[in-house]
Amino acid sequence: MVLFKPSDAPVQTLFDLSGKVIAITGGARGIGLSVATAYAEAGAKIAILYRTTTTAHQTAEDLASKYQTQARAYQADVTVPGETSAAIDQIAKDFGKLDVIVANAGICSEHAAEDYTPAEFEEVMNVNVNGAFYTAQAAARIFKRQGFGNVVLTASVSATLVNTPQRQAAYDASKAGVLQLTKSLAVEWVDFCRVNCVSPGYIQTHMTEYASTDMRETWLGQIPARRFASAYELKGVYLFCASDASSYMTGSNLVVDGGFSLP
Repeated sequence: MVLFKPSDAPVQTLFDLSGKVIAITGGARGIGLSVATAYAEAGAKIAILYRTTTTAHQTAEDLASKYQTQARAYQADVTVPGETSAAIDQIAKDFGKLDVIVANAGICSEHAAEDYTPAEFEEVMNVNVNGAFYTAQAAARIFKRQGFGNVVLTASVSATLVNTPQRQAAYDASKAGVLQLTKSLAVEWVDFCRVNCVSPGYIQTHMTEYASTDMRETWLGQIPARRFASAYELKGVYLFCASDASSYMTGSNLVVDGGFSLP
């Protein structure tokens, strides 16, 4: 059915994820872990996909125990389509279905544009754009068979503006690609799933640890809120995207940036 229409229900019910199976790439740390936690808190069964994080399996066990749900970790490199597809197929097999995929895995680098090596540029594009597509594609094949599903991608405010003073042409271009990918897939897959993305601003995670004190002070001066966000402050927007509360929303980009992109 085009944009599955849930029955009218109390708003708390619309946000309830009980019975839903949700997989998150990059779900063992940073934004991904906060998202996985939010979904577990809302009653979902959780599959964490990771590439190198050594704590992923323990994290899944902790989520399962704390929130009395099912949670498992699966290793896959999102830049390798076969690995990604195999892991997502296994998740659907292990849990009996897949309701939501969150394509969250991403990396950032800072180089003067003229100094990027082909390998450095390609790595960012491979993880952030290609990896997001392979993840969404693998899930969409399942969603098409099921007749329902939901894709949530992590983009960035960098999809629509150029951050300064850092030099990150590859990252900016990759996130612009994720944003356009979201819109394209939302139209193409409207018969069997929704596709939306979240664009965070500056979030305190390992991805911002490279910045010097001076650079971080510059960023703070650019943000009307005059502070960075903690990853848990994204839990609500990702919950909204995954829940029936956003049932008529597809192709949207939800910006959460403390006003950074407004001036």
